Amino acid sequence: MSDSMIDCDVCVIGGGLAGLSAALRAAQDGAIAVVLERAQETDYLCNTRLTGGAFHVCLSDIQSDAAELERKILSATEGAAHPGLAHAVAQDARRAVKWLQSHGVRFIKGGAEPHHNFVLSPPSLQRVGSDWKGRGGDVLLRTLEQRLAGLGGQLLRGHRARSLIVKEGRCVGVAGDAGAVPFDVSARHVVIADGGFQCDEELVGRSISPAPGRLLQRNARSGFGDGVRMAGEAGARLSDLVGFYGHVLNRNAMTDDRLWPLPWMDNVATSAVVVDAAGRRFADEGRGGVYLANRIAALQDPLSAFVVFDQPLWDGPGTSRFLPPNPHMENRGGTVLRADSVQALAQAMGVDTAALAATVAAYNDALDKDELPSLNPSRTPYPYRPMPIRTAPFHAVPVCAGITYTMGGVAIDEWGRAMREDGSPYPGLYAVGSASGGLEGGASIGYVGGLAKAATTGMRAGEHIGQSYRRSA
Repeated sequence: MSDSMIDCDVCVIGGGLAGLSAALRAAQDGAIAVVLERAQETDYLCNTRLTGGAFHVCLSDIQSDAAELERKILSATEGAAHPGLAHAVAQDARRAVKWLQSHGVRFIKGGAEPHHNFVLSPPSLQRVGSDWKGRGGDVLLRTLEQRLAGLGGQLLRGHRARSLIVKEGRCVGVAGDAGAVPFDVSARHVVIADGGFQCDEELVGRSISPAPGRLLQRNARSGFGDGVRMAGEAGARLSDLVGFYGHVLNRNAMTDDRLWPLPWMDNVATSAVVVDAAGRRFADEGRGGVYLANRIAALQDPLSAFVVFDQPLWDGPGTSRFLPPNPHMENRGGTVLRADSVQALAQAMGVDTAALAATVAAYNDALDKDELPSLNPSRTPYPYRPMPIRTAPFHAVPVCAGITYTMGGVAIDEWGRAMREDGSPYPGLYAVGSASGGLEGGASIGYVGGLAKAATTGMRAGEHIGQSYRRSA
């Protein structure tokens, strides 16, 4: 028996954007909501505080036609996304932003790219990482917590959920501890919103990387997968746990915090070749930086990959977007190898000279003949423009996979309801944001957008929970 009992209508596990959105939306309809946050600090770290702040769906403006956004979600995931969930996010991402605005959350146009049309204010796009206080994500969480308190809800810091309480097939609460003091929560509805499992090496090792300790934690170091484990132990169905959102970073970022979360190598890698310790390509660079980060993570040694390119590519894509690798990577201490020939570059990299020369020659030849799909592995020629590697000096950057959040989790429907193994809703149990699965991932590692997913699934779960309180009001 616990030393303390907490009674509420809705218990939310996790105080990030998804969790606070679910709690606040349910509280609007009269539910008494309690949010359990594992961290003790007033300004507890989570990925929401470190965010760059861009709300988008598949790198598209959330104001785009909903049918087109839905098509992009299904295309990005190659049909792996739950159809109802894909439809819901496409339809309601814009409404979720409007809802946040109604609670005092401010947005600005963050840049010329369509997916920067709604960026949290004050902006953080070039300041993410350690410089987060008073920026978009921090202000967002402070605002939502204040609004929740105004509706009678509360956020309990230093309260870690350990297990779900299930009676007669329904989730009716949570058991946990606040330091050395155990507690139980009695609730009609429980929402798992504690983020992904990117910091749990056992879970990451199951499906993402054979060497999870050799991935860069490009995140708040707060996603331990407690919610996924609790849900699985209680009999809820888990989605495929493959896939994460992340980027390709300089390998020195593993030991030098100046090199994360930016600059990344994505824009260079998607126009060049990425090779392993043998000097051979192992992934389709044309699928994008998120896909490449996942393929690097899947290597037996995730710290063995290099991006290989030439001077025009470094002067072109290498200087694009905000805080680009050229010149910021070297300015922050990142390694960039250079040589006057591909053979000399291979020696500097410590890879087989003949193998790297053959890899670059085959790539250039396929590019000249418009036969990139014939390469092994195949190279998609779009949407990222491949560029030849011919002009000295030749460059190589040793890279690592930076993991921000995992894409799999508790399987949910369009309202955030957790699923049983038979596909029916699990009574009383919801999951939202990065703790949920079924929207992103799949074999294509389809990326939809963490903030839009968090706000939309959180808001919709809160609405679904609130129905019973609206009826009884």
